[in-house]
Parts: sequence; structure tokens; C-alpha cells
Amino acid sequence: MDQPLDNLPLAHFLLTGAVIFVLGVIGFLTRRNLIIIFLCTEMMFQGVAISLVAFSRFHMNMTGQTFVIFVLTIAAAEAALALGLVVLLFRRKRTLDAQAWAELSG
Repeated sequence: MDQPLDNLPLAHFLLTGAVIFVLGVIGFLTRRNLIIIFLCTEMMFQGVAISLVAFSRFHMNMTGQTFVIFVLTIAAAEAALALGLVVLLFRRKRTLDAQAWAELSG
């Protein structure tokens, strides 16, 4: 019995990955809240990961799927550092607005 995803063409997965990536870029460029900005970067990572897995499955090569594991590891490390940075910045100015941090003094 065939799996439901075996019948879908590569273009469906690439379109899904592209839509997620573009939504992440739009959110990154239009939002001012630091947490939302970091979540949008995670959306961009996930859009790329979907495309890599789709290409890997299409070419029957595990290299893309292996690379996704490394991308997700980097994304997890980036999220941990971003959360720490957001907490530190919030403690200093009591705001998460990116405009408040546009001009750093130090």
C-alpha cells in the first residue's frame, strides 16, 4: 500500500518550504518585538529544512536529511542564545522593542 506522501510531486514540498521561508522573512522585516524576530528566523530555518528533505527524498540521497540534522542543531543553539540575550535586554530596559536597542551605548 502506497504512503500518501509518495504521490505528491516535489513542487508541493518546495512550495511549502518557500512559503514558510517567505513568511519568516516578512515577519523578520516587519516586526519590532525581539521574540517575534527570533521566531521568524526559526521559521526561515524550517522552510529551508523542508526543502532540503524534499530534495533529499527526490534524489534518494541521505545527504540533505543529514544536513537538516545539523541545521536543526544550530537552530536550537541559536534559540538558546537568543532567549538568553532577550532576557538580558529585557532586564536592562524593560522593553522588547527592537527600536529601543537600535542605538547601543557602551
